[in-house]
Amino acid sequence: MRLSWGLFLLMVALGETAAARCPTPCVCDNLRGHVLCLNRSLMAIPTTIPQLTKKLDLRGNSFTVIPAGAFLGTPYLTHLDLQRCKVEKLEEGAFRGLGRLVHLNLASNDIAVLYQESLDGLSSLQQLILEGNRIEEIQPGAFGHLGSLTVLDLRTNALVYLPDMVFQGLAVLRWLRLSHNTLHVLGSEAFAALPMLRRLSLDHNELQALPGEALARLDGVTRLDMGHNPITCLAEEALAMASLKHLFLDHAALQDVAAEAFTRSPRLHTLDLHANQLQGLPALAGAGALVRVNLASNPLLCSCLLRPFHDWLVRERVQVEGTCAAPAALRGQPLDSLSPPKMRCGHHELPPTPATPSEQLRAGGSRQCPHGCSCSPDSHHGSCENRGLQEIPQGFPRDTRLLDLRRNTFGVVPPSAFPGLKELVSLHLQSCSIRALHPGALQGLESLVYLYLTDNRLSTLAATAFEGAPQLAYLNLDRNAFTSLPTGAFQLLPNLISLHLQHNAIGELAEGDLAGAGGLRWLYLAGNAIKHISPTALAPTAMLEKLHLEGNQLAEVPTAALQGLPALSELKLSCNPIKRMRDRVFLPVASSLQHLYLDNMGLQQISPGAFTGLGPKIRSLYLEGNKMSSIPSMSNFTGLEILNLRDVPFHCDCQLLPLRRWIDKLNLRVGATCGSPTEARGLKVKLATTFQTCPGWRDKTKAASKPSKKKRSRKSPARGFKKSRA
Repeated sequence: MRLSWGLFLLMVALGETAAARCPTPCVCDNLRGHVLCLNRSLMAIPTTIPQLTKKLDLRGNSFTVIPAGAFLGTPYLTHLDLQRCKVEKLEEGAFRGLGRLVHLNLASNDIAVLYQESLDGLSSLQQLILEGNRIEEIQPGAFGHLGSLTVLDLRTNALVYLPDMVFQGLAVLRWLRLSHNTLHVLGSEAFAALPMLRRLSLDHNELQALPGEALARLDGVTRLDMGHNPITCLAEEALAMASLKHLFLDHAALQDVAAEAFTRSPRLHTLDLHANQLQGLPALAGAGALVRVNLASNPLLCSCLLRPFHDWLVRERVQVEGTCAAPAALRGQPLDSLSPPKMRCGHHELPPTPATPSEQLRAGGSRQCPHGCSCSPDSHHGSCENRGLQEIPQGFPRDTRLLDLRRNTFGVVPPSAFPGLKELVSLHLQSCSIRALHPGALQGLESLVYLYLTDNRLSTLAATAFEGAPQLAYLNLDRNAFTSLPTGAFQLLPNLISLHLQHNAIGELAEGDLAGAGGLRWLYLAGNAIKHISPTALAPTAMLEKLHLEGNQLAEVPTAALQGLPALSELKLSCNPIKRMRDRVFLPVASSLQHLYLDNMGLQQISPGAFTGLGPKIRSLYLEGNKMSSIPSMSNFTGLEILNLRDVPFHCDCQLLPLRRWIDKLNLRVGATCGSPTEARGLKVKLATTFQTCPGWRDKTKAASKPSKKKRSRKSPARGFKKSRA
């Protein structure tokens, strides 16, 4: 009884203390541990919040900056609401001490950058809401401490691109919401570190093609929202998602879907394509699990051309939603009520020819569109794809934002080829047999951000080729006939971020080739014939983050050329004939490099000091398909998430014992196998018994198996990971 009475007095005393500490403008419910400071014009986080508080509501205040250690006095918080607080910056360590927090709401603030340590200390966080900020950059490692997060909401921000491994650390994330951004580009490994993701929302962005390579990393995703993106077509095997059940591609700009588009998504159950520009679909191959297709609000032409799709619907018992737009006799009839005899073809039932500009003006007032093209007033897209045109048409609506002129035969692009299109953002000129881009060709395209000139015949560019398009940020010149970089052509492109020159015939990078490209972040030069890179060739690109040189003729790592690239995080040297790697070859970029590709080069020897300077920042290292029998110590690489050592003929003797022990500590599938001696050939390095005769092996084994007086952890010595699966 005395104990109970003493406990009661203690609780009363604590309650009185908590009440006394309640901030003046706030309301404190000490019984439930809730504190409400809603719309109190607070300029700083209150310092007198009761220590035992579990839920803290600070909505509608004016903090601007959340400083380091702002919540160290409230370690028991589980819910924190900071909506509409005008927050512009989260300092490193702003949430340290909140190891119990499970829900953090930062919606409707002014955060522009997520720094590496901004979210440090939130090891139990399950839901993070960042909707309605102006986030345009996520620094590598920003989510690295959120190992319990299941929902990440990044809707309605200013994200333009997602770099590789941007979500690393989110091992149990289930739903990633990226809707209502301005995403144009996704790194091929942007989603590589999300093994538990089940739902991905990418709707209401600016993706012009299905990012198949990035999505292929998501083996477990069952629902994908891609609606309201300017995607015009789905090619064969466009989507390789083994678990996908529900795909939403509504309100896009789809005009064509290949029959084999979904063959690599065998579990697809629901396909929503409503409100596109489809006149029909082919019989879909490999979609045996499909149950429902939504084609409502498409201009469906229910002629004989649609019979294969209709027959497939009946045969596979797939439900369909949609009505005929033509021919006139079937207009308004539901697809599922049609009978094949009614779906006829005749000259009077063929697809209607596009209206002439004068006819469109009479019918729609101010709208116009060149003859033979189609223009969508809702999406602001114009398309003349594959129309056999020999001259670039003119007369598109002035508010056109995307113009698709692919697969025509223009030959040249003359000066001022696109008059009046000041709002044009994306221009597609792929596969147009273009051999010359005349000076001033892009004059007046002051809003142009994306220019695609892939698969043409360009071999040179004048210094004034891009004059008039100062906002150009993404330039694609893959598969042309360049034998050298078009020197001087980038002087007028101060905002150039990404330059694609893959699969040309470039033989070297010389000094001055990249003059003027000071803002360049991604440079793609794979599949050329580059044998030499001048030590100063990359000097103008001090902001470069990604350099792809795979599939060239480099005989050594271009160490000198890497000087002055302090931000380089990804370097691809795969498939170059580099046989030997000397000491300190990556030292110029050792402080920033995160992803290094050295695979399939025929590499025979790596010097013991080759990786000098590299360490915890390295996230992925690819060495597969080489010929060396050993590798230098990588014990420094404590941050590795991907390590590939497949098809390397390791010599499994005592000299390899340090690698063998290091692999034991990793929670990674590395694929390392023995090439020799004979008795170990083909065995995984981890399983080879040849190491058991090495000096110190028995002592090490005994030490590992010796029981401790204390309760031993089940975690492995390496960063607390589970037992290796290597």
